[in-house]
Amino acid sequence: MHNENILISGAGIAGPALAHWLRRYGFRPTIVERAPALREGGQAVDFRGTAHLTVLRRMGILDEVRRRQTERTKMVAIDAAGRPRATLPAEFAGGEVEILRGDLAALLHDLTRDDTEYVFGDWITSLTETADGVRVTFDKAPPRTFDLVVGADGLHSGVRALAFGPEERFRRFLGYYIAGFGVPERLQTPGEVRMYSEPGRMISPGLAVFASAELNYDRHDTAQQKKLVADACHGMGWRAPELLEAMWAAPDFYFDPIAQIHIDRFTTGRIALLGDAGYGATLGGLGAGQALVTAYVLAGELAAAGGDHRAAFARYEHQIKDYARGCQKISGNAGPFMAPATPAKIRQRNLMYRLLSLPAMAKPMNKITTKAANAIRLADYSRFLR
Repeated sequence: MHNENILISGAGIAGPALAHWLRRYGFRPTIVERAPALREGGQAVDFRGTAHLTVLRRMGILDEVRRRQTERTKMVAIDAAGRPRATLPAEFAGGEVEILRGDLAALLHDLTRDDTEYVFGDWITSLTETADGVRVTFDKAPPRTFDLVVGADGLHSGVRALAFGPEERFRRFLGYYIAGFGVPERLQTPGEVRMYSEPGRMISPGLAVFASAELNYDRHDTAQQKKLVADACHGMGWRAPELLEAMWAAPDFYFDPIAQIHIDRFTTGRIALLGDAGYGATLGGLGAGQALVTAYVLAGELAAAGGDHRAAFARYEHQIKDYARGCQKISGNAGPFMAPATPAKIRQRNLMYRLLSLPAMAKPMNKITTKAANAIRLADYSRFLR
């Protein structure tokens, strides 16, 4: 086996999933994560179709994901008085099994922490490739040399910036921003998510979306980001003031542009991109399921090639490129769908909700997303397990 010592940047979903498979094939993964600890909470992620469920089953965690799954909820579009105007059934949005992102991250960490080195609160500052490895410097830890480096560090990947170029070269901004945050139970409605839209903006318990030109802000300044959301949603009706007050108090807060990453290649030399870092979409791109599937492929191809990264990376790119792009295609309208630009478009959206809730429409629409999730033939790498 060649290239056994592999550094992974990112302890979200893709990174620990990759580490799990690498250990089972005899590699030695290390994960570095900028956050001081695992990120808790977050929105629900779902899995649908044979490919997603097959990978969960082969990882040995499908039953545990089902045990921890959330109650699937219907989506209800309401007016300023809180009256329902249109409803999407839970089956439409929730996939076959749904789990909170933080719960999935904790499950993957539990699966890997005994045989994977985790370094929290640090990040990569430079990558220098040599003939037989990659010399890596960190913000805090002393430099180390690894055989391979994988960027599984999300839409704003530091590995991608260092190895491929600045984010602006690859990010396609789709005209909206999204914020996620925890809210107390008194602001929630059991069994449903209520969404209130005004032109170009939407708010619901734990989520806000608004249209905007690209904003200049510090990604690590949570207070500044909360102010951007508060300003964008100022004056909204329904229970927006209460929800914004809860946002200011929420310790778990997420803010990002709704965007996609488009890059010609996912590997260069001894460095590879995985999940959102290489082909991500902020919303609606089947991100968690895609991350698990592509981590399975990358690790399996490294095992099949005996660690030969040139052969493995070429096979990895060949197998996932169309799959990743297909998942991105279904995510492009997430912003306008949640926060239509005009009153007329809000009414059109609500009409679409009502149509999609009809059995005759719901099944074909679910088939579209499931088809994208399944659009890959999974190889069987079990003969390489140790």
